[in-house]
Amino acid sequence: MPTVMRIGSLRVVVYLNDHRSAHVHVIGHDHEAVFQLDCQAGSAALRENYGFTARNVARIQDALQENLVLLCRAWENLHGIG
Repeated sequence: MPTVMRIGSLRVVVYLNDHRSAHVHVIGHDHEAVFQLDCQAGSAALRENYGFTARNVARIQDALQENLVLLCRAWENLHGIG
């Protein structure tokens, strides 16, 4: 599970053997959230949240949105697409 980005102490990872569609896991101490990446529409949306506060989810989503192109490329490269 390569770390493709960091948001402070949080790791943004893509699991190599994970399913489609494009998404990332954001992992922090005892917390994890999954964000769906809509690379064509240019958006990142929360799919699952395990322990992050609403404020942290918003901060994470903003950071993912700002780096969406990088995240989509990482997903595609790690899954042999493109």
